[in-house]
Amino acid sequence: MIVVVGDAGLDVVAQHDGPILHGGDVRTKVRFAGGGAGANTAMWLKAAGAEPTLVARIGDDAGGRLIRAELEAAGVRCALAVDPEATTCCVVVLVDNEGQRSMLPDRGANARFCADDVTDEALAGARHLHLSGYVLLDETSRPAGLAALAAAKRAGLTTSVDPQSAPLLTDGAQFLEDVRGVDLLLPNAAELAALTGSGEPTAAKSLLDTVGEVVVTSGMEGASWVNADGVVSVPAEPAECVDSTGAGDAFDAGVLAAWLAGESRVDALRAGVRLGARAVRKVGAQP
Repeated sequence: MIVVVGDAGLDVVAQHDGPILHGGDVRTKVRFAGGGAGANTAMWLKAAGAEPTLVARIGDDAGGRLIRAELEAAGVRCALAVDPEATTCCVVVLVDNEGQRSMLPDRGANARFCADDVTDEALAGARHLHLSGYVLLDETSRPAGLAALAAAKRAGLTTSVDPQSAPLLTDGAQFLEDVRGVDLLLPNAAELAALTGSGEPTAAKSLLDTVGEVVVTSGMEGASWVNADGVVSVPAEPAECVDSTGAGDAFDAGVLAAWLAGESRVDALRAGVRLGARAVRKVGAQP
């Protein structure tokens, strides 16, 4: 079992026909979908054949109830704290004609995620814990992220972290100190550049004194696995990008499911690339 710690929420996906006009109107196609990096990863893990548990915080509202129902219907085990004083996370996702997304997030209850939400029951029977970097990148939820990593270490679990957002990595040194000792770090090229000064996969070698191994995604240039043995890479899988939302979460799920099943680094990368390509071919962040 893989425990995922991270956000769960609702996405309002707006596919707009042209540039956003300040003070004007732009035709869009709008739909509601499940979202949140933690929930996305858990759903894609289930699609990859793994058994995920999601640890997150939701509001005591219709959105929270819908999220729980959809996760449980998909077979994701939920360890969700319900916050009566906060609304469930909601993100407005703007998707342009090239499928690239821009997000306007309200973390809602996720911003109040706390150490007590990471219970022994949630970790029972697990072998790995994956943490979404959004938890660490918000000062209100950061202590809970640190508590989750510490609890995983005490329980003998392997761990992984996705930094999630280059613009939010304003203190790379602090972030790296927070993830010290993690088995696998999963940045994209922009996040790697925020942490090392370079988005080239070889730059990840400088992180090996902090984390065990690094997997870097480089968009259409594919993905690379960096560890003490060197660098191995695979190409991207061709795909028409309809909506890039959740592609990184899907990639993480493919890599983790394959890696924890004992597959090689190359095969784990290929599994991640396959799920990432599957994600961008559709609207919405979840399978």
